[in-house]
Amino acid sequence: MYSLLFAETGLSAAQISTLFILWSSVSFLLEIPSGLLADLFSRRRLLVLAPLVTGLGYGLWTFAPSYPAFAAGFVLWGAGGALASGAQEALVYEELARLGAGGSYPRVFGRARALGTTAAMVSSLVAVPVMAAGGFLALGIASVVVPLFTAAVAWSLPEHRGEGGEDEDEDEEPGLRAVFRDGLAQVRAAPVVRRLLLGVVLMSGFSAMDEYLPLLAAEASGSALALVPLLVLLPSMGDAAGGWFAGRGGSRLSVALALAALLLAAGAVVRHPLGFVPIGVAFGLAQWATVVTEARLQDRLSDRSRATVTSLSGFGMEVVAVMVFAAYGLGSLWSPSWLLFALAALPQLLLALALRGRRG
Repeated sequence: MYSLLFAETGLSAAQISTLFILWSSVSFLLEIPSGLLADLFSRRRLLVLAPLVTGLGYGLWTFAPSYPAFAAGFVLWGAGGALASGAQEALVYEELARLGAGGSYPRVFGRARALGTTAAMVSSLVAVPVMAAGGFLALGIASVVVPLFTAAVAWSLPEHRGEGGEDEDEDEEPGLRAVFRDGLAQVRAAPVVRRLLLGVVLMSGFSAMDEYLPLLAAEASGSALALVPLLVLLPSMGDAAGGWFAGRGGSRLSVALALAALLLAAGAVVRHPLGFVPIGVAFGLAQWATVVTEARLQDRLSDRSRATVTSLSGFGMEVVAVMVFAAYGLGSLWSPSWLLFALAALPQLLLALALRGRRG
């Protein structure tokens, strides 16, 4: 919806693209620093601050629509996303472990993601009548108010770090450099951590492709463009289902990822609206596999630098996203969307085979 606001304000497609690049660049630059902050200070407070920063950006878009305001809003959005990245996973895992329920992390976190995806789908549907009734102003006000509720929910989360637990050093408070060194040491010293970290990063290629699903849907639907929003909804439903069922059948990781790659390619090659059914299943399987892999990574991290290492994966995801965007943009000069989606399934299939070689 906000892309329409940008266009209505008079921005060209090139200017809108620069906003997305700015957004990705800010997220890219702040990923690791935000993880360090989460390991040094209160993770809950960062989760409270993150939506407030993002909401401020929405306010700029709503009440001062212009290219400079849009750019500042994207900087704030990228900063807000980076503040939550790493801190959220670390807080959830450690609080569950404190309760002796660390094994339930993939189920809990997967369902949280599923609810988030479902909320995004519902908000997209609600945005239509809201925009029809009050225009972009009403939509913008709602976008500013919702982060306030998000911050309130984050404040209600428990956090017991620094209360004499085993994650507290009795001799000295860990410093920035010490936490960063500890995080890098975990990655260097443990090959399994490196593999899981790389696996999470590479799996993010699936999520990066969802930005182009409307283009694929437009090709598949032909002249029936009214079908596009419904078709794009199917992968979102798959994402939600994949997150909801995370924590079950973890031994089938490589099989699920391989099947996801094959279904993505098959659905794209069909070049028909029905092809979005296997594509939806593919996104669901990919989401399931990603949550399972992230949970295995969390199991092998120490509390002292958990958020830092998790943010390393977020940093890598941004790198993959930029590569996907660049590859798709370049490839679109010669190839249709269905072919680009089919080709995008190949790296995921290779990753599945690699995981299979290491017994998934």
